Formats: sequence, structure tokens, C-alpha cells
Amino acid sequence: MDKKSLGGWGEEKAVRYLRRRGYRILDRNFSCRFGEIDIIASKGGYLAFVEVKLRKNAAFAQAREFVDRAKQQRIITSAELWLGCHDLQLQPRFDVIELYAPEGERSRRIEINHIEDAFQ
Repeated sequence: MDKKSLGGWGEEKAVRYLRRRGYRILDRNFSCRFGEIDIIASKGGYLAFVEVKLRKNAAFAQAREFVDRAKQQRIITSAELWLGCHDLQLQPRFDVIELYAPEGERSRRIEINHIEDAFQ
């Protein structure tokens, strides 16, 4: 499986995870000239802009560590553009979902960590 297909597989796992926890998926793979947002979802009074990171394991670093300040700024700017086109009265926040799949799509056990309000 190539990197792009594997990324899509990971994002689908993240979407299923969010739906099971009561989130409503509003958009996926929103792309603009500033960057891309993997998932945009709502729950309660929150609008979550979600970055999905898939890794085999955390031996080198936790997946969330790959969302550096520059990546965060691109996501924030993209979110501002998305918000400008959608009239929603929800509190925005930025989440990261880490997926650890040791054997990629063949992994029997996938570890999922959802970090809410991760850009602090």
C-alpha cells in the first residue's frame, strides 16, 4: 500500500472512531492554498479541526510531535478560511488523532489516541 492510500486508510479509522464517540463529520480533506485539514467534526458546542497522524509505533517519537508549529499554523490558517465560508456558532478547537498500526492495514490491533485541544 502506498503512503497516500495508507494515509486514507488511517483517516477512515479516525472517522469511524469519532463517529462512535458521537461526532458528526462535516468535512474531510479540506484543502486550500494554505494547507489541508484532515477532518472537520462537531460535537456538543465544539467544532474540531482534526489532524490525523499514522505511525507504526512511537519508538522514534509520538505521532503528535510531527505536528510542529509550522504545521499548526497552516492548519489554523486553513481553518480560518473554512470558518469564513461556513456560518456555525460553535467553539473551534484543534485536535490530533494518533494512530499506531504496527503492521499498517494488516494490523489487528490499532492504538488510537485522541488529543483534544492539542495546539496549546
